[in-house]
Amino acid sequence: MATSDDLLSRMNEKLITMSKGQRKLATFISRNYDKAVFMTAAKMGEEVGVSESTVVRFATLLGYSGYPAFQKAMEAMVQDKLNSIQKIEIASGKMTRQEVLETVLRADAEKIKLTLDTLDRDAFEMAIDTILKARRIYVLGIRSCAPLASFLGFYLNLMFRDVTIVSTNNSSEIFEQMLRIDEEDCIIGISFPRYSMRTLKAMEFANSRNAKVITITDSKNSPMNLYSSCNLLARSDMASIVDSLVAPLSVINALIVSLCMKKQDNVFETLEALEDIWNEYQVYGADEINRVNDSNILDTGGINE
Repeated sequence: MATSDDLLSRMNEKLITMSKGQRKLATFISRNYDKAVFMTAAKMGEEVGVSESTVVRFATLLGYSGYPAFQKAMEAMVQDKLNSIQKIEIASGKMTRQEVLETVLRADAEKIKLTLDTLDRDAFEMAIDTILKARRIYVLGIRSCAPLASFLGFYLNLMFRDVTIVSTNNSSEIFEQMLRIDEEDCIIGISFPRYSMRTLKAMEFANSRNAKVITITDSKNSPMNLYSSCNLLARSDMASIVDSLVAPLSVINALIVSLCMKKQDNVFETLEALEDIWNEYQVYGADEINRVNDSNILDTGGINE
């Protein structure tokens, strides 16, 4: 079956076998893919001046199971070019308000499953090995990816002595924080459509200093892979006002758990020290619910007013 990565080339390859109506469709999609991605088969047929069945046969000719699969290929093809307004238009055309909860949760679950089915296990193990051997670890994510970078960096700090969550207020700050990065270090760059040029430039800089570069991104065609030696691909969603990053977060969770297992003694030692500090400085309130022998006991003592 055709994939989103070669949609335009598939149309070019099949051009000589197409009917007149199918050629009109190919021309329309090539020139107006940003509009075509929003259209139903009926709407596209109306726009081009062919029947809905011609549109469906066109999708089948290109190797897709039907128009929905073909439309997904169009979405993937333009995902790094869509702005937020266009994303809203796609989302609003796919679901009613009553369907939002079920549609979004099912879509997120599907992305996790697709990521599990396609993630390169060797690349995952390489990422673990690279992080374990690094002298310094840098983590970078911008805009909607910043929470992912912060989450990963928080747990890496529990396991490693030298972890930097790169601040991303402006480009110069990024390079200032990475000034001493070298071949003994690694950087983990996180970016999904629309891809961040600041993240890409930072990874280019790290690569020029011979640092090990790990990417967490969505596709083998992502520009984030240009400078990396280890690519962890997780499915994301371009067709909504918010970026769906549950699959990338699951991959990050898996990284953290694997690293914890490799550095179990260090993690226990760190947590024990933190527990002592938390207790001494009353970081957490003593009125929290503690679970003891499968029963909830509310401890309300020990806090000075």
